[in-house]
Amino acid sequence: MFYIGLDLGTSALKGLLVDECGKIVREACAEYPVCYPRDGWSEQDPEHWLKAAVEVLDALSDGVRGDVRGVSIGGQMHGLVLLGERDEVIRPAILWNDGRAQAESDALNASVGRAKLSEYTANISFAGFTAPKLLWVKEHEPQNFARIRKLCLPKDYLAYKLTGVFSTDYSDASGMLFLDVRNKKWSREMLALCSAEEKWLPALYESYAVTGKLLPRYGLPNAVFTAGAGDNAAAAVGTGTVKGGDCNISLGTSGTVFIAGDAFSEDGNNALHSFCHANGKWHLMGCILSAASCNRWWLETILGSKDYGGAVDGAALGENNVFFLPYLMGERSPHNDADARGAFIGMRANTTRQEMSLAVLEGVSFALRDCVEAARKAGIGIARATVCGGGAKSRVWREILANVLNCAIVSPVTEQGPAYGAAILAMVGSELFPDVETAAKRLVRLRETVLPRGELVRRYEQKYEVFTHLYPALQKCFGEIQKR
Repeated sequence: MFYIGLDLGTSALKGLLVDECGKIVREACAEYPVCYPRDGWSEQDPEHWLKAAVEVLDALSDGVRGDVRGVSIGGQMHGLVLLGERDEVIRPAILWNDGRAQAESDALNASVGRAKLSEYTANISFAGFTAPKLLWVKEHEPQNFARIRKLCLPKDYLAYKLTGVFSTDYSDASGMLFLDVRNKKWSREMLALCSAEEKWLPALYESYAVTGKLLPRYGLPNAVFTAGAGDNAAAAVGTGTVKGGDCNISLGTSGTVFIAGDAFSEDGNNALHSFCHANGKWHLMGCILSAASCNRWWLETILGSKDYGGAVDGAALGENNVFFLPYLMGERSPHNDADARGAFIGMRANTTRQEMSLAVLEGVSFALRDCVEAARKAGIGIARATVCGGGAKSRVWREILANVLNCAIVSPVTEQGPAYGAAILAMVGSELFPDVETAAKRLVRLRETVLPRGELVRRYEQKYEVFTHLYPALQKCFGEIQKR
């Protein structure tokens, strides 16, 4: 028997066909474009997701359609998908890394207050969350706001089209600012504040719960469909990050520090998000908006190269005097600043391409260190973390992370955490395993551990100290640039 895990990413939908023992039998991927209509805006056509899903499902299930027993999905979080009276898409989806709703987000934090927002949702507002995006539509596109009959997240739009069931899961819903995370129910206070109706929202499920079956036209007659999870919670399952205190770091388009918890908790400083986990429990998470996407931008867009390994091959770690701020799409944790911008600092006449390439990897690692420091201030120690995402393929980057964070960095056999985690959720929903923890313990395999080295830790500690001064020094400039 086989199980399919889908990962609805920002630039592509990836899928895995996995057997009962957790072995990856097939992989498939379908890409789609991202539209940037204005500086700091990021949109996508939801129909591209469905087309990609059909292509990937067909490729994965070819010849074994009747033997596929379960399908689930991990997906990009926070996106706003609006449907009208006939389930038509009202406007392009506003994505997780879109910063247009900064004013609406600031207004929520100021007028409602951080204490009340935390009481209602366990989180404060960030521009990338779904609720401020809805307020932006209400303010700037009232004709579209008046048409709303359904409001959903990207993966849940796709699930609706695949199954006909309008559903979401607690982990993904946590990032909307509409969910009472502690009590796992929609917050009527937040809905009222945003002029939203509860009937617009999907039914809530645990990530491993069966919501239905795929519609007959998709040709998987024996497969149940489980609710799935936000991409970071799915990745945590796929890397075995399911016990309290476990940590996973994602180096995907965005970057995250994900800390599993056995009970509900909040970061008193609101630098970390307090969300539900895909295993039925909770987690804390710090998120930076640009991670591996910084490296892709630098190499492919700026340098016109795809030689990711060669760009830093032979570089002397810890000796680079060039710094990079990775805020290409603004920043979330811990700065909550949509106006923040990327920057290279410290170049001289003899600065090399290799030094700038290395600075990109180090800058992202330092930004993730900011999230780890927020966790440490909340009393959470991190001595070991798994790592996933496209950036996790780089041995150099894993070594930088280990020494910047001063913790062991462990690589699972597959870096495709969200898709593998979704496959595990499909297995649990199909009753192959009794719960997520049992499945993850049985199936997730680790292949390599990179340990920090004393002298390199010391050098990176000195560099990180410099890094912490750069954003405060430039913050005013970023705001002035945005006003131009």
